[in-house]
Amino acid sequence: MQIKPLDDRVLVKPSDPEEKTASGLYLPQGAKEKPQQGTVVATGPGRLLKDGKRSPIAVKKGETVVYGKYSGSEIEIKGVKHVILEESDLLGVIEK
Repeated sequence: MQIKPLDDRVLVKPSDPEEKTASGLYLPQGAKEKPQQGTVVATGPGRLLKDGKRSPIAVKKGETVVYGKYSGSEIEIKGVKHVILEESDLLGVIEK
């Protein structure tokens, strides 16, 4: 099964939550925070403008992005959790 986002939506695979704190303590499953960054898996064609043209999406497949904690809709594809977000829900791109 493949998902192709529509309009200005972006499909993101969230990063794995941190297993331990900065001081080295391991976190139990219930204490792990929901990830707020992930890798772009697919993008839609862009928002349809009034003149019939499409506004290009600012991110590309493979980029690591940061998004709001409660943004988007969670879905599961082949047993792997993903998030579908609108482009405006993205806060930034992590440059390496």
